[in-house]
Amino acid sequence: MASRKAILKWLLDSDPSIRWQVLRDLTDETGEAVAAERSRVASEGWGARLLGLQAEGGQWGAEDDEGWMRTVYALALLKDLGVDPADESVRKSIDRVRERIAWWQLDGRPFFEGETEACINGRILAAGAYFGADSDRLVDRLLEEQLEDGGWNCEAPTSRRSSFHSTICVLEGLLEYETAQGAPAAVTRARTRAQDYLLERRLHRSLASGEVINHRWTRFAFPTTWHYDVLRGLDFLRSAGVAPDERVAEAVALVEKRRHQNGRWPLNLLHPDRLERLPFELEAEIGRARRWNTLRALRVLDWHGS
Repeated sequence: MASRKAILKWLLDSDPSIRWQVLRDLTDETGEAVAAERSRVASEGWGARLLGLQAEGGQWGAEDDEGWMRTVYALALLKDLGVDPADESVRKSIDRVRERIAWWQLDGRPFFEGETEACINGRILAAGAYFGADSDRLVDRLLEEQLEDGGWNCEAPTSRRSSFHSTICVLEGLLEYETAQGAPAAVTRARTRAQDYLLERRLHRSLASGEVINHRWTRFAFPTTWHYDVLRGLDFLRSAGVAPDERVAEAVALVEKRRHQNGRWPLNLLHPDRLERLPFELEAEIGRARRWNTLRALRVLDWHGS
């Protein structure tokens, strides 16, 4: 097994979006060093490329439904890359979205007020909160739509059983909103209930039968778009500051099992709909060691070990 020092060196030999998160999450670098590296995301590498693909109309992609969907996931990816919301080019990009895009299918509703599906609205909420857009009305809707078992489902109200996919998207949005707004009590309660939904199911098992719900959830992709997997669930719990307990033990073991002998994690799969939602590939070689999965897996193991 390669040393941690060697793995960190490999991670740091990469895109600024990877480097600054490695410095923040896996090393003892100063806040100044982390901020300096983060400031490069908007002007170099994947972050700069993604910002450069925005059209004058504010959208990523064509001015149709799919174009708006690409905008949802382009903003989500910019957030995942960690681009600085205060950067001038980022502010201009968000202003274009805020001022030029509306959901014409929904009486011209502003983009950051969301549409109808919980999984999409969770992504919009996360991006809106991160980039400083007004998200209060969208939060209120999502709180009203929380199901009795604690999660969300895009098929509700037809379905009264929560979906892991919808729930993780909304969870990430609520956490980003709490970070931006100072954790309103109602939002924290809703997030805690939804976290318990995942934990009670050991992040991938049926509560009724104990069987694994979907074996694809034990194989890790990035970007995740709307798809749930065990690594995404664990990384969310880590970012939310949840204290790990026996309910995450099996999921953490699955992450450890996916590690190659070189100490790195591969890309296990690619979601077939990703290019409908994102304008370009980041890391696309299945089976090869990939930095995004390695970064996320290492910080999950550090969280669990601490």
